[in-house]
Amino acid sequence: MWQQLLEQIQNGNTKALARSISLIENEQPGYEELLLQLPPNHHTKIIGITGPPGAGKSTMTDGLIGELVKKEKNVAVLCVDPSSPFNMGAVLGDRIRMNQWYTHPNVFIRSLASRGSMGGLHPKIIEITELVKAANFDYIILETVGVGQSEIEIAGLADTTVVVVVPESGDEIQTMKAGLMEIADVFVVNKSDRPDADAFVKNLRMMLAPAFSFHTEEVAIIKTVASEGKGLSELTEAIEKHLHQERQNDKRNWLLAERVWKIIEASRMKDISKKQIVEKIKATDRSSFNLYRFAKTYY
Repeated sequence: MWQQLLEQIQNGNTKALARSISLIENEQPGYEELLLQLPPNHHTKIIGITGPPGAGKSTMTDGLIGELVKKEKNVAVLCVDPSSPFNMGAVLGDRIRMNQWYTHPNVFIRSLASRGSMGGLHPKIIEITELVKAANFDYIILETVGVGQSEIEIAGLADTTVVVVVPESGDEIQTMKAGLMEIADVFVVNKSDRPDADAFVKNLRMMLAPAFSFHTEEVAIIKTVASEGKGLSELTEAIEKHLHQERQNDKRNWLLAERVWKIIEASRMKDISKKQIVEKIKATDRSSFNLYRFAKTYY
């Protein structure tokens, strides 16, 4: 069964791909057998798009799809949306801004719920990304929820990380400096037609200066107005330039180690659920409750 499903995915069957993603997402019995059969893929490049809420990441992603399709590239898009607190499904699953691409033969789009993940990504994002790579797309675009510094985990998954901000992000940039400043391979100042955009870009360059030691090349800063399609071709060029740069082997090894760590961590924790912990806490005598002693019962 799994071998047949994998062959269908490799032959471009998007229905088989969508079905397989659901199997992994819902941890259906035997899904790990499919993962064990995945072939190595050094062709597909992963582009991560992250940044604070309201920066225009979805519009940016929509425009980037258009630029890559113009170049006759095949693109898969994984949009990680906030979860509904009631059914854990993706709140923004309809992705209205990208509806023009849903029937395009060169584009595959899937919305995933973050399911409470603090990193702005789906808890099975590594496995799902590796599966999508088996379909031999030229690019996979990952768009995060936008939840602050914890978005940094996208750097462990993407070949190129694009951080999207807006001119009004001045104070917010300061709080993000220790995290997003260091993971950005390309900075995008979206909605750059707004007042003080040039001054913001200048300040951003000054704030990035101490972080240059974390990169082999200077971090590109691209001004865009994604809703009008302005600056998107320059953004695409900056991304492709970064992707073609010589990757540091040490960094690549650390990225792979990070993914392996996440997989092991998830496997060790799979028999423990927050719901079970809540029920156990309810049944515990709170007058003698010790947090460490309570946690110790799980390991």
